[in-house]
Amino acid sequence: MQKIVSIGSIVFLLLTGCAAVKNPTPTTYPGIQAAYPYTEKEYRLQVGDQLDIKFFYNHELNEQVTVRPDGRISLQLAHEIMVAGLTPMELTELLTKKYASELKKPEITVIVRSFGGQKVYVDGEVAKPGMVPLVGTVTLLQALSQAGGVKDSARTTEVIVIRRGADNQPLVITVNLDKTISGIDMSQDIILRPFDIVYVPKSAIANVNKWVDQYIRKNIPISISTGFGYYP
Repeated sequence: MQKIVSIGSIVFLLLTGCAAVKNPTPTTYPGIQAAYPYTEKEYRLQVGDQLDIKFFYNHELNEQVTVRPDGRISLQLAHEIMVAGLTPMELTELLTKKYASELKKPEITVIVRSFGGQKVYVDGEVAKPGMVPLVGTVTLLQALSQAGGVKDSARTTEVIVIRRGADNQPLVITVNLDKTISGIDMSQDIILRPFDIVYVPKSAIANVNKWVDQYIRKNIPISISTGFGYYP
């Protein structure tokens, strides 16, 4: 004899089975609420950075270049140079050595005109998932606003931010946006860092509705009332 499980029981299991993130990093963790979005001892060049290479005594060699996806730039006389991962000072020293055989007194300055690697990624229950550029200080709410805002199906009490911590170990931070929006706890609106991943999960009800639609309404010829009744 086939066993019949009530729709109400299935929904209850789904609701109670929506697991939260285990051992999340609290927003009070050192560095999470830094006054600035990201600080390094010295900036290192990244793919997409736009550089001004200036020669004090040889202006005809001045160039504006962009770090290519392979991490290199191309210059007159010096040709292909790997620059990703170098500091501007390290690149200045490298270029000075390369041009020493071509110029009597190479005086070179490297200026980072724009930063191509300053971005975060927003995914999940937002209107426009994708990359959000970091220009100055950008908070979680500001990034979500640039992503078109959260959908009605979003679980705003448990937004997840994944961040590279010490030794590139990931930190998983959960944020309750409802507390920020209501003004109860503005510290939940954390400042984002480059390469943070923001994920807005579905609410429990949204997950249930999707499950019911995919596995019950489209596959089983039954009618479901608002009280989760079963009708043969």
